[in-house]
Amino acid sequence: MTGALHDLGVSGLAGALAAKRVSSLEVTQHLLARIGAQQALGAFLQVDADGATAAARAADARRAAGDAAPLLGVPIAHKDIFVTTALPTTAGSKMLAGYQSPFDATVVARLGAGVPGEGPGAGAISLGKLNCDEFAMGSGNENSAFGAAHNPWDASRVPGGSSGGSAAAVAARLLPAATGTDTGGSIRQPASFTGTTGIKPTYGVCSRYGMIAFASSLDQAGPIARSAEDCALLLSAMSGFDARDATSAQRPAQDFHAQMLAPREGASAAKPLAGLRIGLPKEFFPAGLAADVHAAVRRALAELESLGASLVDVSLPRTQLSIPVYYIIAPAEASSNLSRFDGVKFGHRAAHYTDLLDMYKKSRAEGFGPEVKRRIMIGTYVLSHGYYDAYYLQALKLRRMIADDFQACFTRCDLIAGPVAPSVAWKIGEQGADPLQAYLADIFTLPASLAGLPGMSVPAGLGSHGMPVGLQLIGNYFAEGQLLHAAHALQQATDWHQQAPAGI
Repeated sequence: MTGALHDLGVSGLAGALAAKRVSSLEVTQHLLARIGAQQALGAFLQVDADGATAAARAADARRAAGDAAPLLGVPIAHKDIFVTTALPTTAGSKMLAGYQSPFDATVVARLGAGVPGEGPGAGAISLGKLNCDEFAMGSGNENSAFGAAHNPWDASRVPGGSSGGSAAAVAARLLPAATGTDTGGSIRQPASFTGTTGIKPTYGVCSRYGMIAFASSLDQAGPIARSAEDCALLLSAMSGFDARDATSAQRPAQDFHAQMLAPREGASAAKPLAGLRIGLPKEFFPAGLAADVHAAVRRALAELESLGASLVDVSLPRTQLSIPVYYIIAPAEASSNLSRFDGVKFGHRAAHYTDLLDMYKKSRAEGFGPEVKRRIMIGTYVLSHGYYDAYYLQALKLRRMIADDFQACFTRCDLIAGPVAPSVAWKIGEQGADPLQAYLADIFTLPASLAGLPGMSVPAGLGSHGMPVGLQLIGNYFAEGQLLHAAHALQQATDWHQQAPAGI
């Protein structure tokens, strides 16, 4: 069975481990060997072979003692935006090269050994830390200070960003699932570009404690995996209220896997989505949408119709405004959050300086990359005296209106669907001279992020150059179960999520 271990997703591995057809140690060693052979992919920044091996042995001992937790002994890895005690956390930046956290992020702890005082965690095995755009700022994973990650479907193309390392690792079968973060689409877009499944839950569902902040009112953690079922298993373990995070939603723990499997009232085996109304915003299907993406999304929508769902035309009239709104609010928050990296207590410090101010200037100039500097300058500008009212406050008003547009749509539909990105993954370096082109690639993911709504990317087949296309599903607040149910029904009827890059 060893040769097929990397083809198993989270649920498949959980079943094999529970049936004792394989041990966690065997799976872990097999995947570590694959990671070592695929270093050129650039998905991993650090691998914890010793720690993972020890944790796998401990997981096998727990299973032998009767522990049947579904994720126990299943290998995963974390985007290098989550702080960990076992490995340094860099956020993909030279500014934090070698930084060692004194604590684990809540998401890391809940998936692993557990949060102190909360009881045991899910028992998943962390294989290491995954590449990401610097401080999660980017759409292609080209902004990492440690080199770009590559798309396993075509190594000359980006895997998407900022969670590109996570998506690339899952797509390349280096592990069954990984954590990511989504500020403006950074889980959904890389999932779309790599043929994986990713979900950004409602803002506040997953704790932000120990997640290095980019834009605090937008950042949200979520899983990237092979299927909706795998995402449901991870999201159930990593979510929940956390008193250490002021933005954490005070809700009871949710079993998203059970919600995903619960049948709809009036549905049948042949029509599991009977009664589900899916809204299609006309703004999500503009003339500029690539023909191959449009065709793949329409095929997926036809499948959803065949499963019993009905399609409803709706409108999100302020979709175009989401780009300027996001690129005012997010840089403003980044400017504030990144002010702490000054070379004093932690992070990069310049080797030569004349006084304190000179140390600040040189440390930040040397430690931050071009995209981070660009966003800090934009954010500082829109928060400055004389521009705060003209830009930042206006953006906040428009953000509220964008959220209201969604609520108007949800009076007519249960979910909203459309493309994740206007095109398939672009070539590495293709947009380097024009950052605005990368910003425009977020047009379909930004609205849900600004509204704080849950959204998913579900594989919808292949487009031009044999590259994956993702279908985006957006739900109302705390409708993760409904999202996962619809995605799972689609994946039970199709095999798009099972397609793998050639040679993997």
